[in-house]
Parts: sequence; C-alpha cells; structure tokens
Amino acid sequence: MLFTTKWLATLFPNYRGQAMDNIEVAEVATDSRKKLDESLFVPLEGENFDGHDYMKDAFDRGASAALWDKKKGLPDFLPADFPVFFVEDTLAAMQELAKAYREKVNPVVIAITGSNGKTTTKDITASVVGASFKTHYTQGNLNNQIGVPLTILSMPPDTEVLVAEMGMNHFGEIETLTKIARPDYAVITNIGESHIEYLGSREGIAEAKLEIIEGITKNGYLLIDGDEPLLRHIHLRDGVITCGFEDHNDVAITNITISQQSTQFELSDDDSYTIPLLGSHHALNASFAVTIGGLLNIATKTVKQALTELELTSMRFELMNGKNGSFIINDAYNASPTSMKASINAVKHLEGFRQKVLVLGDVFELGKNSKQLHRTVADSIDESMTAVLTFGKDADEISSAVFKQTPAIDCRHFTSKETLLDALNAYITKDTLVLFKASRGMQFESFVKQVIDPSQ
Repeated sequence: MLFTTKWLATLFPNYRGQAMDNIEVAEVATDSRKKLDESLFVPLEGENFDGHDYMKDAFDRGASAALWDKKKGLPDFLPADFPVFFVEDTLAAMQELAKAYREKVNPVVIAITGSNGKTTTKDITASVVGASFKTHYTQGNLNNQIGVPLTILSMPPDTEVLVAEMGMNHFGEIETLTKIARPDYAVITNIGESHIEYLGSREGIAEAKLEIIEGITKNGYLLIDGDEPLLRHIHLRDGVITCGFEDHNDVAITNITISQQSTQFELSDDDSYTIPLLGSHHALNASFAVTIGGLLNIATKTVKQALTELELTSMRFELMNGKNGSFIINDAYNASPTSMKASINAVKHLEGFRQKVLVLGDVFELGKNSKQLHRTVADSIDESMTAVLTFGKDADEISSAVFKQTPAIDCRHFTSKETLLDALNAYITKDTLVLFKASRGMQFESFVKQVIDPSQ
C-alpha cells in the first residue's frame, strides 16, 4: 500500500464517493490497458488523446479511485460510492500528489540531469547507494513531467534513497521537477547540445539544467562537471562539488586505463576504481556516484564492489559478440554530438582489434545548428578507424568531413538500411570492432540485430 483515499482527501478535498473509508491505494497509474487492482487512475490529456475517455477500461481492470478534471462530466457507469477526486488539471494534481508523497516517505533524494550520461549516472548511483540503503530509482527513461511523478509515486513506503533522473526539452521543466522531488543531492553530468533546437544555445541549455538548484534542500549538494566552462560561475557557491579531469576539481579523475571489458581510474582520494563500462566519460559518470557514496558514508570497499555489479539500462555502450568473431558496441539508445564524440574516443582507446568501424546516424533536435554540429563529430575521428558508414539526413556531414580530413578511411553515406547492411557485412569479420551510435528515433538497434552473434 502507498496510501489511502482518506489521505488523498487531505490533498484533494473536492471529492465524491466513499473516500473517507480508508480505501487502500497500491499504485498510481495513467495507463488503462494494464491490470489496475487497488490503483488510483490518473487520466491525462495529450494532443491526440484524453485519458478520461478510458475510465471504463480503468474501472473494469480494478481501479479503486480516480482523479478527475472537474470541468468534465462523470460517466454514468461509475457507482456512487467510487472515490473520485475533482481537480483543475490532472497532470498538475499528479505532480502535487508526488510532491506530497515524497514528503510522506521522506527518503534521501538524488536527482540527476545533464545533456548526456544521466541515465548511466543514475544506474551507477543506484548501484552504489543500493548496496547500503533500500533504494528506488527511475526505470527506463521515465524522466519527464509525467515520468518523474510516476517514479516518485511508485517507490515503496520504506524507501530510504530515491534516485530520480530528470530530463527536459524546454525552460522551466527542470524547475518543475526539482520542486517536486526536492533533492538532497543533485547532479549535472554535463552540458551538451541536446534540445538546442528549443533552448537556442549551449548557454541556454546550461541555464535550463541549473534550474535543478531551485529545489535542492537546505544544506544539500550540487555535483557538476567541473571542466565545463558554462558552469564555472557556480564553482564557489556553497554546496557545489566539482568533478572532472582537470586538477582544479574537488574530485579529480586521473590515471585512466581502458580495456576491452572495463575502465579503471583514480580519484582524489587516491583510491582506484573499476567499472564495467568503456570510456573516460564513464569515469566521470562514476565519479559522481562515488562522491555521493562518500557523502552518505558508504564504505569505499562497498562502493568498489557495487561498481563491479552494475545493472545498466540497455543499448548504452554495450560490448557484444558479433557474427564471424567480430565485436559490436551497441550505443544506439540516444545521441548528441558530445556523446557521439565521447563514444568514438572510447573506441579509439580500445586495443586488440584488427579493424574499427563506426556506423553513425542522425542526431535529432539540433535545429538550425544541425549540419554544423554533425560536422564537429568528424574532429574526433582519425586514422585509427577503418571505416565510417553514416545513415540518415544530416549524418552525411560526418562522413563527408572525415573523407576530406582523412581520405584513407572508407567513408560512405547511405540512404537505405539495406545498402548500408550490405556494405557493413563486408566488415563483420574476426577481430573487427563496430560502434553503432545515433539518436533513438533512428532505430539503430535494427542494424545491431542483424550483426550480433545469434547465440547471445
């Protein structure tokens, strides 16, 4: 049980039905298509749907109460004793409910945002704190105005630590989320180019990410990428901890070693850490988790063990066995120019491969800067790569720029998946490493499925 209808009535006093009967609520749900026993149904509205139209489905599947837009008429099939809480706006009400439930459970809250790496950092942090505390964390990418409240409202009442990922497309969204979650520890992983189409510039992106400060609890901490110039103006602010590769950081990352299976690095505490992820950018992601672990007094030995036992959201730099003795890196979940360059740099440092092939696709939401930002990816590609195969609309800018810089690399752009796969198959040979990287909408996992070892 999360709470009762009687407790809900203290938040939403305009109701009908037997709300004061202490009916138990075990789940908060917005999807009427699944089993909803003992759930509070929240009908949300979108551009092309209205959840209120699906109240009959929710009721038939076991919903025990509902929020309801008071401007809409109630359907006749609902029994008079069914608890309905009337609100001005169901999404705003669900967010208000999440804020109240966060205060009711009162866990330590860790909020993570950033242009890139926030999901991986969330996974690493959840592993570290979960080794010592009962921890609840964002599943998948439930990180927006709907996902964060649902994450909060799905945590068990005995949760000790909540790790919440926060994403955004526009100004004001992080501010809304941070005021709901009220983090004790907040992380800004980096400032990239994601959503620059809506935010105008990297400066705008930095401003939007810094909205997370608005909800931090008194005496809380903000951990940031200390190497990012656009965040330099807050370095001396109380409670700010900088992590990064430069010496001036509070937590400096040094002595990085990347193997085929892991990345090893040292931090300012002179301890060495190993994570089963490839790339120096993951050392930065891990440094945030290690630092929070220290602030929560988790033993270093426990932190190190937790790092080796990570359970990561899929399609994030997964090294897999490919056909014919090849190796595949599935990094197809999402992309920005910054994260694409980071993945390419990680591939550069991996040794023991006869050939290295990059299969790169479009990065979305770059607006008028798209072509120019795609071209910047070419700056990270050198003669250590055997081939650069691109697919999509603007990804052609990458392969074209690489060919101009390094004609010896096999650079080709494709407009059909079939012709790309035909070209790629020639490289699926023993000891060849292939990286797949693109925005989620490019569905590059369809390429991965064609070349991985079917026995996996």
